[in-house]
Amino acid sequence: MTDQAFVTLATTDSYAKGVMVLGKSLRNHNTSRKLVALIGPHVSETSRAVLHKLYDEVRLVDVLDSGDTAHLALMKRPDLGVTFTKLHCWSLTHYSKCVFMDADTLVLANVDELFDREELSAAPDPGWPDCFNSGVFVFRPSEDTYSKLLQYCTEHGSFDGGDQGVLNSFFRGWATEDIGKHLPFIYNMSSIALYTYLPAFKQYGSNAKVVHFLGKTKPWSYTYDPKKRALKGSVEEASSHPSFLLEWWSIYSSCVVPMLHHEHGDQPFYSGCAGSSGCDEETLPPLVPAALPAPPLSSAERKQRWEQGQADYMGIDAFANIEKKLTAFLKRW
Repeated sequence: MTDQAFVTLATTDSYAKGVMVLGKSLRNHNTSRKLVALIGPHVSETSRAVLHKLYDEVRLVDVLDSGDTAHLALMKRPDLGVTFTKLHCWSLTHYSKCVFMDADTLVLANVDELFDREELSAAPDPGWPDCFNSGVFVFRPSEDTYSKLLQYCTEHGSFDGGDQGVLNSFFRGWATEDIGKHLPFIYNMSSIALYTYLPAFKQYGSNAKVVHFLGKTKPWSYTYDPKKRALKGSVEEASSHPSFLLEWWSIYSSCVVPMLHHEHGDQPFYSGCAGSSGCDEETLPPLVPAALPAPPLSSAERKQRWEQGQADYMGIDAFANIEKKLTAFLKRW
């Protein structure tokens, strides 16, 4: 399938690490499609050299920035403005159909069947299911669509300041017109959803094919000890299931870091792996077991999570605990 491709994007060296792991995970699961990486001018020559080994095509693109500080402030994510650069993927007209995947996704199984879907196919966003999450979507490159998207951005902007807002507005029929364009959640399983609806994760999580590390803290934000298979970093920042983070780091440490070392030569660099020749041990945060439980929530925090539909159904908010509380309350009367 030489005219079909998986496409991703990196605008910095940090996100390039994610793109490297994504590419390797697609290769590990024997994709038959081409791999394309769009990169911004700030991606270093070292990262570019590694990407050329993992991807069939590495294309330099201009960085588009929404400049929408007001909407980005609502999300507390000023870094998302440059995600507009993702719109360049519609300019890849030498491909008939593509699947875009964010740099912070990890493939857990072969997903070539996604190419059976039509534009614009995507999975619902866990925060607002009538919107699709733009971390994984099927599209058809087209100069006409590309120019219309850029024009739409100029005239209307984005309701969230990033690419997801403008794409949902542009492809506004996604929620209601064709259910066949709704990808199952297993193709874009957002890591934060594991905590908002844990019973579903326990029921269906083993079928997941793509995990998406949503949130400000990305897998490459941690440090990894390959010998202990343990993460270093702040537990408060953790928004992803430890097993998926460890799988990401297993690929990065065993496959990507050696390539980065080779391209870097004698120049030291921070690989993120404890004990590697490029890791400055003095800068590492303290070792924290990946499965360490979070501190107990205050009553106000619990109330807020309930109101947001994020009750801990398998823990403190389990029915058995609620029943005990009610029984104790009634006994007082």
